Amino acid sequence: MKDTDLRPPPPDHFIQHDGQCFAGHHLIIEVVDGTGLDDENRIQRAFRQIVDACDATLLHMYTHRFSPQGISGVAVLAESHITVHTWPEIGYGAFDVFMCGAARPERAPEVLAQLFETRDVRVKTLKRGEGIV
Repeated sequence: MKDTDLRPPPPDHFIQHDGQCFAGHHLIIEVVDGTGLDDENRIQRAFRQIVDACDATLLHMYTHRFSPQGISGVAVLAESHITVHTWPEIGYGAFDVFMCGAARPERAPEVLAQLFETRDVRVKTLKRGEGIV
């Protein structure tokens, strides 16, 4: 018997999938050729729509608009977070969507494509805590 055989099962907020256990899915999402990436209200709406679409829980949101352009922001979730940094002068937005538990972060890219009016949304997915949890 190994020490790992004695560990209790992980809490519900960890993800168990295909025999793996990890802390959560972290999507690195790039919005390319997007519109409205300098609109602070639209960024906040994106956070809220992602939270709703992904069945997550918003705890707090903060955004900051830079001069002459660009927005950075964070949405703190019960399931982790969403962040953004935008470069509207080139139509680019860098979003991170990290969620654990039963949340569905894979729904976020479609929300961003629709809200920022682009077909070019690039996604990389990481399993946070893979091999550790």
